[in-house]
Amino acid sequence: MGVPVVTLRPPGTAEGAPGAGLRLRWAFADTVTLTWRNLVRYVRIPETLFWSSVQPIMFVLLFRYVFGGAIRTGGVSYVNFLIPGIFIQTIAFGAVNTAIGLAEDLQKGIIERFRALPMARSAVLTGRTFADLGRALVVCGIIMGVGYAVGFRAETGAAAVLAGVGLLLLFSYALSWGFAVIGLVAPNSETAQVMAFPLLFPLTFASSAFVPVQTMPHWLHGFADYQPVSVVCDAVRALMIGGPTASAVWQSIAWAFGIVGVLAPLAVRRYRRLAR
Repeated sequence: MGVPVVTLRPPGTAEGAPGAGLRLRWAFADTVTLTWRNLVRYVRIPETLFWSSVQPIMFVLLFRYVFGGAIRTGGVSYVNFLIPGIFIQTIAFGAVNTAIGLAEDLQKGIIERFRALPMARSAVLTGRTFADLGRALVVCGIIMGVGYAVGFRAETGAAAVLAGVGLLLLFSYALSWGFAVIGLVAPNSETAQVMAFPLLFPLTFASSAFVPVQTMPHWLHGFADYQPVSVVCDAVRALMIGGPTASAVWQSIAWAFGIVGVLAPLAVRRYRRLAR
């Protein structure tokens, strides 16, 4: 894969220390470089993107044609109820790539090489999370196409659908920071994957992604109603097929910023400890 080339930088002030504006430009440039480095990986190893797309397609076909006839969703067709849930499941499972990628770079010693370069340390984490955001956008486009092929039809305007996609990407970016913590803690990529899925399964399946929460046992309602996957799923569903949107959208945004606000500092703190 190779390490991106970073040239030595001249001092930004007369005293030899770069100014805040110059440091910010360097950090941005380094983030772009590492984002590109991580995206190129998907081009050079297309199997990674292919297999991460196969799983949600299989879930679409399974729930649409096997389980869909047994699930009642009120006045909404099950395929229209399902596809927003598949979007959420796809970005949640895809966020595991952040953990796997960081754990793999640590295991191979690539991050040690990055530390020896005159580059912003923050770029390692931001470059990884932005690259995985790009992957999430591509996979969401694939799922949208598959959804339309099996009968999904958005019942709102294009602006609302795009707002739903934007909300998905915001939530995907937030989750990437959470899994960055796992990637920096895990000793290798295999362990990172094993650590991630016990967290994902309760969040994705004990939610409104695949069935209405009302069909679940009463004792599960409190968790299923208010956990972030359900909140975001309800917001995306409302934006794409109609329904009350304001409350769900604002709650989704609050969850996304809350996750980033709590877990991004933890990831940065863990990375700084590794960099000592």
